[in-house]
Amino acid sequence: MLLFCRAKERTNDHLAASSGSSESDSLVMTNDEGVEVWFTLARQARGPGGIRCVERGLEIRRGDARIKVPLLYTGAAPVLLNPSTMRAELWNHCQPVDTYLVDLQSGRPVRQRVRGTP
Repeated sequence: MLLFCRAKERTNDHLAASSGSSESDSLVMTNDEGVEVWFTLARQARGPGGIRCVERGLEIRRGDARIKVPLLYTGAAPVLLNPSTMRAELWNHCQPVDTYLVDLQSGRPVRQRVRGTP
């Protein structure tokens, strides 16, 4: 599992990195259709109690095509749900604040609605 942003209370499914390291693109996952999901952009963040982390942007790659997932920085690896969709957490201040379903063809994130919420 990849690591780049981790608070003491977070489990190993979240990513950790030192705040002084330089961030480079890193492969997160692939599917059987040749789609790759990469961590790309990086921003330094500070959470509750002064916890520091790096929140990363996502990019979908297929051959020469590069599709940035707009406005979605995360501190956890996305989860492949099926050949066309992944779930990714939106992070702010080193904490997940919402969950999005991302279309692997367009890169478009759509907020995941939880039963009983608006």
